[in-house]
Amino acid sequence: MRYSFVFARTNKTAPADADSTNARLLIQGGFVSQLSAGIYTFLPLGLRVLNKIKSIVREEMNAVGGQEVLMPALIPKAPWETTKRWDSIDVLFKLVGAGDKEFALGPTHEEVVTPLVELYVNSYKELPVSVYQIQDKFRNEPRAKSGLLRGREFSMKDMYSFHVSPEDLEAYYDRVADRYLTLFGRMGLDAIKTEASGGAFSKFSHEYQVATPFGEDHIFVCDKCRWAVNREIAEVKDGDVCPKCGGKIVETKSIEVGNIFKLSTRFADDFGFSVALEDGSRGKVWMGCYGIGMSRLMGSIVEVSHDDRGIIWPKEVAPFAVHLISLGSKDAEVAGRTERFASELHDELTRAGIEVLWDDRSGISAGAKFADADLLGMPLRLVVSEKTIASDSIEWKERSCSESRMLPRSEIVESIQSFLSL
Repeated sequence: MRYSFVFARTNKTAPADADSTNARLLIQGGFVSQLSAGIYTFLPLGLRVLNKIKSIVREEMNAVGGQEVLMPALIPKAPWETTKRWDSIDVLFKLVGAGDKEFALGPTHEEVVTPLVELYVNSYKELPVSVYQIQDKFRNEPRAKSGLLRGREFSMKDMYSFHVSPEDLEAYYDRVADRYLTLFGRMGLDAIKTEASGGAFSKFSHEYQVATPFGEDHIFVCDKCRWAVNREIAEVKDGDVCPKCGGKIVETKSIEVGNIFKLSTRFADDFGFSVALEDGSRGKVWMGCYGIGMSRLMGSIVEVSHDDRGIIWPKEVAPFAVHLISLGSKDAEVAGRTERFASELHDELTRAGIEVLWDDRSGISAGAKFADADLLGMPLRLVVSEKTIASDSIEWKERSCSESRMLPRSEIVESIQSFLSL
């Protein structure tokens, strides 16, 4: 893609009201635009990142047997009354429709998914089943802040599993718990499975926390086995001996990127959902819930992976793998040759299936183009100039490295493919 065609571009000035690193860099880089506190438009580059995050999540949820559905975001009052949560969820957006009928915008979907699955499941033979969706959620946060980390409207993957026994739920819960670590790792996030309060459902739930000095949460984590617990329920403190392995407990700031809960039979009981068992009796249905904020993940990646020049996107979620820069010249003939060289390289990389953003803008200084490349954070920067085309070579610089080097053009496609596969 030619950068001159991109709808929204970088801004030299950081937004004055940005209260977090991810808000500042994503807005300044032209990835998102803020409409109001906690409400964002995803611009072309930002939407590419968000869609890649969604694709990874879909692959990993499909791998544990999840089946994708899409439930309504507009939910009538009745199911909320059935679960007695109409007045107990303090962030519920409520509205009145035609005929004075009351609705809520879904912040979560237990009230929809439980009777939905009940429609199609009557026997133990049809369990377990797991369904998930990727959908915009709505929460009336009193203090929406931290960019994409805490929004009033946000993209979320919520998956719900249904089981005939607590043992079956436990086994599936553990499978998803392990898969979450794989999922976050693919996005360049070293997530820590962390014990947290299970509320009314179980003794513990689990959060997935990424250690960073920019985080809002505090966790205690073992420096040896990585057992971790949220500070809000902790019975250990910084410097204690790990109760699991004898290692040292360390307190760290972190960002929560996902969570999983055992819901027990709470919602199935509310809706009278039971299944026929092998002996002809009726049995309870046990549920689990597994959440990941898609847009929150995007903000978290930026918080964890950036420097003083801009974003450093992990390869699997970067909007483009390659940022190609062609440098101009006062000599019209040289400028023309450089343009042709870059155009041919752009087309060659595209044919090879490599996603490339070409900064083809004229009249922009080399320094400004390099600054934009650092801000946008593609994994690899290639520079074409009068100097490089004279030797039929290309300047290669990885975003995470400070040094650049020259590569022969004949090796460039193979080198990029090797770089992306690492």
